[in-house]
Amino acid sequence: MRSRRPLTVRGLATLLTGVLLAIAANLLAAPVLLYVAVLLFALLILGILVVHVPRRGGSVTRRISTDLLTVGETSQVAVRFDLRALRVPFGTWRDELPDAVTGDAEGDFPTDNGTSIRYTMTGVRRGVWAVGPLSLRTIDPFGFAQRLQDFGDTGTVTVVPEVVPLAPLTGDTGAAGGTAHTASARLGQGSDNLSPRLYVSGDSMRRIHWRATAHRGDLMVRQEEEESSPDAIVVLDRASRRWGPHSDEVDPGFEAAVSACASTALHLVQEGYSVDVRDSAGSTLGTLRGHEDDRDSLLVALAMVTPQGETRDLVSLLDGAPPGPPGMITGRIDEEDAALRRHGGAGTPILLAAEPLPGALEAAAATGWYTGELDDVSAAWDHAIAGHVAPGGGHVPR
Repeated sequence: MRSRRPLTVRGLATLLTGVLLAIAANLLAAPVLLYVAVLLFALLILGILVVHVPRRGGSVTRRISTDLLTVGETSQVAVRFDLRALRVPFGTWRDELPDAVTGDAEGDFPTDNGTSIRYTMTGVRRGVWAVGPLSLRTIDPFGFAQRLQDFGDTGTVTVVPEVVPLAPLTGDTGAAGGTAHTASARLGQGSDNLSPRLYVSGDSMRRIHWRATAHRGDLMVRQEEEESSPDAIVVLDRASRRWGPHSDEVDPGFEAAVSACASTALHLVQEGYSVDVRDSAGSTLGTLRGHEDDRDSLLVALAMVTPQGETRDLVSLLDGAPPGPPGMITGRIDEEDAALRRHGGAGTPILLAAEPLPGALEAAAATGWYTGELDDVSAAWDHAIAGHVAPGGGHVPR
């Protein structure tokens, strides 16, 4: 934060010079030095009056070109600043940015009082952050005095985890994609997915199921059956013991895990699945059914997720899971823990770990998991779908 002192460095130096000249004038009995000191003091007072007397007000409108800013993504910011005051002699502006984004959000203030200011910001760390207020630093023509004022309210920017493109599922790994849906019906997808019920007052006549009406002898209407389970599930293991101690420092392993969770879920949607995303406590972080709003809701939820709580039994999390591939994103895992993890017989179970201890991935692969280490999200995914270690230690190519 810049200093709010009334004098600039030049002003402080001028004030000190004036004081020294006044002292020297008294010691040396040199009136001319006193005249110079008085002149410097007068200039300082004039400069302070120039920047502090005018009453200034203003409105700030801030627009960010990207609603959700991805880590590593750059977005344009347009700031409309309407200043209600006398013309600023000279000034600089600065939009206060959080540490979670970077940007060159400062510059010389234009001479006109109503202006648009533009700069770029880049997402660094996920989360919901405050942007602003906009500060105007006014300096008098002599450069002696300064005034720092804040204008407008703060805005917000949501930095969501990076979504990494992943390689498509191949062979029998992705055979179920788009076809092996659950036995439960999807809302509004054909007459085979409809069950008739008795007509009640208020039902639209367009929903009358004439075949069922003729069969039953009572007026029947179509009722869509809701889907009871997703085609695929992705679980983010956010149990505190899986990750480093809480601190102000960012845990790169957890950040990679969150990115892997988002990337895996959105990739499975592209593969033709409906996806549920849950955390290790069983809470739903998002549901993806192919809508853009679903995607944004998941990314916003993942922008704010932190390590906490403990892990439920994985089998219970995957109980009744559909034939689509489940994904498990975890952190620190040892060989014993990995061997106990079960996927309930779900198809193509993928386990990505940010900090696997020696033997952990091999133990998980021996129970049927497709495994990868999260040094790099894309590389870990490629390693997982490329193959896994079969029971007995043999390598199974994919």
